[in-house]
Amino acid sequence: GNPILIVSSNSEMNADGSYSFDFESADGTKVEESGNQKKVGPKPEDIGTVSRGSYSYTSPDGVIISVNWTADENGFQATGDHLPTPPPMPEHVVKMLADLKAAGVL
Repeated sequence: GNPILIVSSNSEMNADGSYSFDFESADGTKVEESGNQKKVGPKPEDIGTVSRGSYSYTSPDGVIISVNWTADENGFQATGDHLPTPPPMPEHVVKMLADLKAAGVL
């Protein structure tokens, strides 16, 4: 397939461990994520990252699929109109995220 153009991209990493990023690609895929450090237990090293975000994309039959998710000490939870079974993030989005991370964008 052809590479998908990123039409907008923002990311922010803060000294306290909080972060946020978002991007949108030319095919209409949008991804947003933000997170911060949270104490998840009594010991100083019991620090976890609490993340939340969303992604949306157009399915092959032209339906816009939107998923909101949170990830914390209770695991990963996704919600969306078409649930109970969230579709996995499309392969090209997974690859795009991996490419952006590899390129140091995220």
